Amino acid sequence: MVVGMGSNAATEAFSRQSAVFDAIDAANPLISWVRDRVRKQALDVMKAGDTLLELNAGTGIDSVHFAQLGMKVLATDAAPGMVRQLEAKKQALSTLPLEVRACSFLELDRIRDRRFQHVFSNFGGLNCTDRLDVVLHGIDRVLLPHGTCTLVIMPRFSPWEVLAALKGNFALARRRWNKDGTRAHLEGVEFRCHYYSPDYVRHHLGPGYDTIAQRGLSLLVPPPHHAGFDSRWPRLFRMLSDMEDAISHLPYLRNLGDHFVITLRKRG
Repeated sequence: MVVGMGSNAATEAFSRQSAVFDAIDAANPLISWVRDRVRKQALDVMKAGDTLLELNAGTGIDSVHFAQLGMKVLATDAAPGMVRQLEAKKQALSTLPLEVRACSFLELDRIRDRRFQHVFSNFGGLNCTDRLDVVLHGIDRVLLPHGTCTLVIMPRFSPWEVLAALKGNFALARRRWNKDGTRAHLEGVEFRCHYYSPDYVRHHLGPGYDTIAQRGLSLLVPPPHHAGFDSRWPRLFRMLSDMEDAISHLPYLRNLGDHFVITLRKRG
């Protein structure tokens, strides 16, 4: 049965996937490749003892990592299945400075008067809403002066999807260009994804922010859904990885890829 594309459809989809989410992550080195680069950029502006709010934290793979490095982490997610996985990890790792809360990134006012030095969101979870402006206003509210946000978002242009046109798959090649978003399917659930540019992020956070780091992700290296590429062509994978690391921060190229990661600092 396919669940319809209502406002809670994405939450339902990821809740259904929560039990196998970690296994999927661990089995795909291309996911690890992306995650390593995102963490490196985020950690360039963090230090032990800092407070961190993670949005769409999923099962807490990144939240646990940051807490193990000494950050005081509040991990949030709207999907009940993901929150259950988060709670289980919190109990198993009870000495870590890790809190868990069921909270949508659209409802950051529920955190009330708490403020954080950093906000983090990985792997395009923010693309599951057509109200990213609301999320960004919420981030601005909870960030302390001089705080940072590191966000991973899917842009409108993915070279890997455009290449699908060479195989005659024009629907895939142009799907991100639809202003009303595009259909996604996960665990028998249909929901809609929406795509955003770095300029959209900067505009809706407001003028009180400086971009301190940005790069494209999976610009030359195949995105995670091309599982097995690294094992079939290891030398090509390493070459593409080195090339992408060298050029993905350059103007224009930093806006492209399957995702981009942007870090912005709030002025005092």
